[in-house]
Amino acid sequence: MDSPKRLLPISIGEQIKLRRKELRITQPDLAEIAGVSVNTLYKIERGEANPTLEVLEKLLDVLGLEILIRVKQLNI
Repeated sequence: MDSPKRLLPISIGEQIKLRRKELRITQPDLAEIAGVSVNTLYKIERGEANPTLEVLEKLLDVLGLEILIRVKQLNI
């Protein structure tokens, strides 16, 4: 019997990469527009960086995305 697939949340880096590709923006172009280094963007997309909220906001703004923080729902 197959076990149901568990959907894991997509990482911020993966979301940035997917959105960048949807918009057909290259890494160098996104980095330049957002004012971050290409190396930083590369590492974020690969999950190898710990970017500050400021850096994330710069990238997400260009991509038309935003960070949303909410209270977790407790399963009682």
